[in-house]
Amino acid sequence: MDVQTRREIALELLQERGEVAVSELCERTGVSSMTIRRDLEVLEQEGALRRVHGGAITSDSRGYAAPYTVRAQRNAGSKERIGKAAAALLGERETVILDVGTTTLHVARALHSRRNLTVLTPSLPIANLLAKERGIRLMVTGGTVTISEMSLVGDLAEDAFSGLRFDTFVMGVGGFDLDAGCTEFNQEDARVKRAALASVRRCIVVADSAKLGKVTFARICPLDRVDVLVTDGTADPEVLDAYETQNVEVVVT
Repeated sequence: MDVQTRREIALELLQERGEVAVSELCERTGVSSMTIRRDLEVLEQEGALRRVHGGAITSDSRGYAAPYTVRAQRNAGSKERIGKAAAALLGERETVILDVGTTTLHVARALHSRRNLTVLTPSLPIANLLAKERGIRLMVTGGTVTISEMSLVGDLAEDAFSGLRFDTFVMGVGGFDLDAGCTEFNQEDARVKRAALASVRRCIVVADSAKLGKVTFARICPLDRVDVLVTDGTADPEVLDAYETQNVEVVVT
């Protein structure tokens, strides 16, 4: 088993349970405990976990998100499917705000070769990707760059939406909960998202099942501000039914 697959398994188990043992990872991957410990050491250096005796525990908290490069590895297949499904909901000549995040980056990838779309984004990775698309009129907010997210935040980013009106906001979240609504790890990103929401008619949230029922630090909005949730097929059907009772259309990939 290659190193990338081994580390993805460790991150998935941590995401599900919050802890993982070296012995279990050895059994699942078929490699030695020394190899697993080296994997965990690298992941700890990247900020993805904390090593403890005999294994590792998650480093996630309500106010701290794992680094962008680490999150990009998590549930990558599900995020790709979510991205394609969300992109399919965007029609020709639509004006779209495309949020920051690893799932929204997959939405941007799924817009390859699309025509007659206007896209505004505070995400530098998304801007770099869509700048190559001739059929998309690309706009980028101003603002201060966050190194961890490569996103744009602050007054300039928030003000970018004030004089414009868009059809759809494709929004990423840190958590999506029936009671707490949509939440994010830090206040600066949450403020930019709220400013974006104020300028759109429709909000599509893209979130893999690990974010459902999760609550993070900064509140973005209640669920009644969300029109569509696009998530993956491992989500609990009862949880999805509860969202639909709140008039959120659920699209499962």
